[in-house]
Amino acid sequence: MELERFAWIREPARWKRGAGTLSITTEPHTDLWQRTYYHFRNDSAPVFQMETEERYFSFTVKTDFPQSHHRFDQCGVALYLDSENWLKASVEYENERYQHLGSVVTNHGYSDWATTAIDTSVKTMWYRLSRREDDYCIECSQNGQDFTQMRICHLLEGGGRVRFGVYACSPEDSRFTALFSDFHLGPCQWKAHDGQQPDAET
Repeated sequence: MELERFAWIREPARWKRGAGTLSITTEPHTDLWQRTYYHFRNDSAPVFQMETEERYFSFTVKTDFPQSHHRFDQCGVALYLDSENWLKASVEYENERYQHLGSVVTNHGYSDWATTAIDTSVKTMWYRLSRREDDYCIECSQNGQDFTQMRICHLLEGGGRVRFGVYACSPEDSRFTALFSDFHLGPCQWKAHDGQQPDAET
């Protein structure tokens, strides 16, 4: 996958692009969150994305984060339309015992957060983001082959041209370097539900 097709939203001070790889060193107090529960609005994380009008696709990427060490350090996949409409999935460090594998969907300025606890020994995760028009599926895998559904969601503003890619951030006073590799964009792997009409021609 050609990373030259990607562009930054909030380019970080320290990053490097290699042959099919990207590294991001986070800055302290960078995050994505809107309103819900905490009431604050954070819109400062760097996001590396490409654009498409394709209505059916799957985007897969591998994340490595061995340096993640401070509460809420995170890196993963993102689809960022604007400050009030986006989704993300990542592993967020919590403490020496566990971290959160989770996802956030933000519609019209209100975020949610769905998580499950995993061991802090996990320092690699693959994500697969699939689109079916304005509905999306996020999956994860620890080996890049066997993917497990994290969530299915709807983006109210996600029916036209979209931007998607990767992000990394440190919401508290921390820095770490995240590595992204194995970028792949292909046909939608999230198949139609039993009884649905076949996918429309694109």
